[in-house]
Amino acid sequence: MKIYTKTGDTGLTSLIGGTRVKKSHLRIESYGTVDELNSYIGLVADQPVNAKRKRILKEIQDRLFTIGATLASDPEKSKMKIPDLLETDVTLLEKAMDDMDQELPPLKVFVLPGGHQSVSFCHVARCVCRRTERLVIALQEESFVPDLVIKYLNRLSDYLFVLSRIMASELNAEETPWQPRM
Repeated sequence: MKIYTKTGDTGLTSLIGGTRVKKSHLRIESYGTVDELNSYIGLVADQPVNAKRKRILKEIQDRLFTIGATLASDPEKSKMKIPDLLETDVTLLEKAMDDMDQELPPLKVFVLPGGHQSVSFCHVARCVCRRTERLVIALQEESFVPDLVIKYLNRLSDYLFVLSRIMASELNAEETPWQPRM
């Protein structure tokens, strides 16, 4: 099977359901950014500090494929069965955050991203997640997107922030508080 089809050479692509749209369409931008986020999650999962968290990070990647398939579908024409995103997927992130929070000192200030390359990768993933969420919210204003997709992305960005903190702790990396000029 060839990877290239040449059907996108004019700047159009097909959604699941057959609808042709410009590659610059907000729906394409949304699921393309989910794909970018998924790649960054893979990078975060590949950091040695996350060896014991690989299972949940792979689960997150699987959920992001589910979200991508949902966003790649024409909500009015697609008859294809898309995997479900469930409320328990959100709960899994919340439980993981609660578990990590028990090991961390309370946060009373903003912290600057960084301190270690692995932690920085996690912060980049968090920022891409926030951008994904903004795009999906904009898409929801013009077309159907399940509310649970936005809820999951919102919780995932929170998870990535807490993950960056636990990674910093485990790597003995400095967490630099933001000290605004006055």
